[in-house]
Amino acid sequence: MFIEHVNLTVSNLMRSADFYRRLFGWSVRWQGATKDGTPAAHLGDERCYLALFEAPKPGRWSIDYEAVGFNHFGMVVDDLDAMKRRLGELGVEHGDEQDYEPGRRVYFIDPDGIEVELVQYETALTT
Repeated sequence: MFIEHVNLTVSNLMRSADFYRRLFGWSVRWQGATKDGTPAAHLGDERCYLALFEAPKPGRWSIDYEAVGFNHFGMVVDDLDAMKRRLGELGVEHGDEQDYEPGRRVYFIDPDGIEVELVQYETALTT
């Protein structure tokens, strides 16, 4: 079992799609509009993807670890140091770094204020 996709509402679809495509090297699996006309795109690979939907109203996500709700999503990466360099190339400063079993992690904030965790495990995951 695995998570197939994460659905994010973003303030600017093209900006977010470009950011995640450049960060992860993903391709656009689908782009268009929802049945109500909302601009949307799916970015990822054959196994998993981010579903991005453009918000009809301006706003910004706020992270609140003390309230019920979404806090962040995590992505397994093969080379955490390379991903930290890529974040720098994209002009994104990463935040907290943690190293505890079973892997190393770094956190950053995307263009809409959504927290993302990148984790590298010592042993490769198989499923």
